[in-house]
Amino acid sequence: MENKKTAIIGGGNLGGAIADGLLESGFLQPSQLILTRRNAGALSRFSEKGVHTTSDNLQAIQAAEVIVVALKPYNVREVLQELKAAFRPDKQLLISVVTGVPMEELEKIAGEGMPVFRAMPNTAIAIRESVTCICHKNATGQQVAYVSEMFGQLGVAVPIDEKLMDASTVLGACGIAYALRFIRASIQGGIEIGFDVRTANLIAAQTVKGAAELLIRGNRHPEEEIDKVTTPKGCTIAGLNEMEHQGFSSSLIKGITVSYNKIKE
Repeated sequence: MENKKTAIIGGGNLGGAIADGLLESGFLQPSQLILTRRNAGALSRFSEKGVHTTSDNLQAIQAAEVIVVALKPYNVREVLQELKAAFRPDKQLLISVVTGVPMEELEKIAGEGMPVFRAMPNTAIAIRESVTCICHKNATGQQVAYVSEMFGQLGVAVPIDEKLMDASTVLGACGIAYALRFIRASIQGGIEIGFDVRTANLIAAQTVKGAAELLIRGNRHPEEEIDKVTTPKGCTIAGLNEMEHQGFSSSLIKGITVSYNKIKE
């Protein structure tokens, strides 16, 4: 499969970010993309690029070979049930980026044998820097390769078991907010020690970006890099120890587990 007509059902924040990434990467041309939203007028920036935008989910599904469902978790089942007759398991594949809806349930709605994928990206997909965890059911090797390539061009695609999908949501998708909250706190600290907000923002954000690249490019554990900057009786270890005394690591771990338990409710 290459460059198939794709419908994104739900052009909100995540659906729009996926559309941005697919267009920016060149994986899809505007004419190959359909984007839906209840208020289609809110998608004007996409229609100006040549993307077909509509409020008609049924029409979008009927015209597509790849269907990306990016609806809100609270209404996804109701909306998909209304569209059940439009799915063609022998000619389409379904990708859900919705939290909490298992592949078995998606298959029941879309039709027996429908190639179904669950993918959990984060909003950095719009700048092609997402980590997207993917699992699948009823898919051929070619279809798996296509979906992996699709999300791989938008960042990093990681195959996982479905049982880890909720965990991937917390660590990868919610994790964007956790990382940004850390950066925000660093900016506030930077201002307190003398930087203006713009300079503190740049230093904090670039430092986090650099730290992440050290781990990714070198395939290293964080402690390996921490050891390089923690000299005896130095300011780095003093700061790290104070953060630990104040519960830095434990509060982050607790926040991750609380988010995970919320998904499981």
